[in-house]
Amino acid sequence: MERLSTNAFDGDQPFMLVSERLILRQWQRRDLEPFAAMNADPQVMEHFPAPLDTQQSNALAGRLCQLIARDGWGFWAVETRSHAEFIGFVGLRNISDTSDAMRAMPFGSGIEIGWRLAHAHWGKGYATEAAGRALRFGFEELALPEIVSFTALPNLPSQAVMRKLGMRRDPRDFDHPGVPEGHALRRHCLYRLARSIWQEWHA
Repeated sequence: MERLSTNAFDGDQPFMLVSERLILRQWQRRDLEPFAAMNADPQVMEHFPAPLDTQQSNALAGRLCQLIARDGWGFWAVETRSHAEFIGFVGLRNISDTSDAMRAMPFGSGIEIGWRLAHAHWGKGYATEAAGRALRFGFEELALPEIVSFTALPNLPSQAVMRKLGMRRDPRDFDHPGVPEGHALRRHCLYRLARSIWQEWHA
């Protein structure tokens, strides 16, 4: 398991994205405890193979923090503007920066948009709002040609967010190479959004 660097959360915090109600920012040490609680919540992790223990959660936060420090973007920590409360993460990730299993995705490499929010903050439109801001960054600032998203077939709420963002479902579902054969969550769907289409909508 990747160990959390002792200085992973001690770097500069200069860059953030702001939406109407939310701030997408670099990770901080104060995020670790609520993030671990979120990753241990069976409701939050229902559509993942297993919840994470505290060590696994901290290692994930450290990795996400390091990627943002390296690239200037990634899966940002999200907090509310009204109370500065950590609610989860939303952002962009280069699939080539993930596990060997992820790099073996049948649709190849690319930039993924993803989100994971604490259950108390579901149903408020936060995922759509923050992901919409991340898409804008990806297409306007990074000039990405396409952004994709994927999830297990039973994860209907995430698929609803993808559709609200204007993403279109690829007709070819696939088996996630990181999920064991026979697992109920192995079969996944893929959604895509091209920069050209996004630009037409925001012209």
